[in-house]
Amino acid sequence: MMRWRFIAYLMVVFLIAFACEKEPERIDNFFVEFATVVKPVERITFQLDNFKTLIPIELKDYSGKNGQRVILNYTPLRGDTVKINSVNDIFTGVVQESNAVTNLIKDPVKVQSVWVGGNYLNLILEIEYFDKTHVIGLFRDTQSSTIDLHFSHSKENDPPGYTQKLYASFSLSAIKSPNGSPTPFRFHIQTHTSVRVFELEVL
Repeated sequence: MMRWRFIAYLMVVFLIAFACEKEPERIDNFFVEFATVVKPVERITFQLDNFKTLIPIELKDYSGKNGQRVILNYTPLRGDTVKINSVNDIFTGVVQESNAVTNLIKDPVKVQSVWVGGNYLNLILEIEYFDKTHVIGLFRDTQSSTIDLHFSHSKENDPPGYTQKLYASFSLSAIKSPNGSPTPFRFHIQTHTSVRVFELEVL
């Protein structure tokens, strides 16, 4: 009887050990978001578009500059502390003025996403790229009685190549209402089929 009890005990231990070995490895939760580099001193922090500040426990191989917009891949730890998995700079621009928006170069793009966050106009676009650097900009039509922003894109004679994503953020501080009320505006962008117009607002 004792022998069978001993065998049963060994089987239970074996099954528990087997179950532990088969437990899948835990994968840390992570988030990917647009953010702004905040670097008033040597230590870099990141501000999300909801104005929450993230403090990295360690940041290797990235020096950044204050105000730079980035795509941030991070894992939350405790409070505002995070582990940075990756950080990549994206195009960061401001609203310029033009009294002749019809003369702007507007080579077509494919729109994936357009939204306002953190006082920025954020864009995810697709362009056809081969080997030349493209030039982009955002211009306010000074001849319009409303706030109309026009996206400019020049291929710079780049020959046909392959599809590439373009990430960009433009500060909207130049058009924000000084009293803090919502500021509506229209965003115009040339696609391969037509000019798309987005009705947006910045708070």
